[in-house]
Amino acid sequence: MEEAIRKADVLIEALPYIKRFHKKVIVIKYGGSIMGDAKIRNGVLEDIVFLNFMGLRTILVHGGGPNISDRMRASGKKTEFVEGMRVTDEETLKLVEEELQVLNEMIVKEINDLGGKAVGLNGKNDDLIQVEKKKTKIDIGLVGNIKEVNTELLNEELRKDKIVVVLPMGRGKDKKTYNVNADEAAASIAASIQAEKFVLMTNVKGIMRNAEDKNSFISTLKVEEVKGLIESKIIQQGMIPKVDACVVAINGGVKKTHIIDARTPHGLLLEIFTDKGIGTEIIR
Repeated sequence: MEEAIRKADVLIEALPYIKRFHKKVIVIKYGGSIMGDAKIRNGVLEDIVFLNFMGLRTILVHGGGPNISDRMRASGKKTEFVEGMRVTDEETLKLVEEELQVLNEMIVKEINDLGGKAVGLNGKNDDLIQVEKKKTKIDIGLVGNIKEVNTELLNEELRKDKIVVVLPMGRGKDKKTYNVNADEAAASIAASIQAEKFVLMTNVKGIMRNAEDKNSFISTLKVEEVKGLIESKIIQQGMIPKVDACVVAINGGVKKTHIIDARTPHGLLLEIFTDKGIGTEIIR
């Protein structure tokens, strides 16, 4: 009986959040090494299907960096990064798109197998993600800087109560296809569609003031504090682009952003439907 009451208490705690977020858009970025673990991936997708049945309109933007790098190694192609971005010639672009398409189809199938209704969209099609060539000190090839997102296409699928799974590629006015950073794509989509929430799923708990001290976890961070934490190297390396993506989303009108650990069972549900949450939230 006590266990049943505890479960009922959890549902009652979630009720105000379910009411508040009903028919609201949430954008989730998921990728990297954590996507390759079938058990973790199944847990994340299960949560996303639950959110969908609770009435949230969900867009999932996925990356695929490790898969792409493995594919390039297998084909004998060298992987190069400049300022955190993959140098992309035409041959690399073909490999990137092929690998992302495989991942996109896998995610859509797994969501459908869990009882959800998913649709996969390639950012280069139907002007979904419109880009221009990214300008850097060293030419990095066919890498795009996002200029505009076709939100009507996304809303059309969301109104059908579908989970939209976006493959991060873009199309330029020059009609060329461009590789697009998945964090940037997710943040731009969240801002363009004025999402209620933007959630970045990664393989760490969130932001720590001291990586060696588990008690130094930062549960809430204001945008104005970000620059100082980067300058003092509290936020560093791979966390910088994720935090930057959150800032872009907030500055674009997203109400709240979150960085959470995809390895935490039902982490998405805990972050969205409970009072305390489990990750770092970045707010205005």
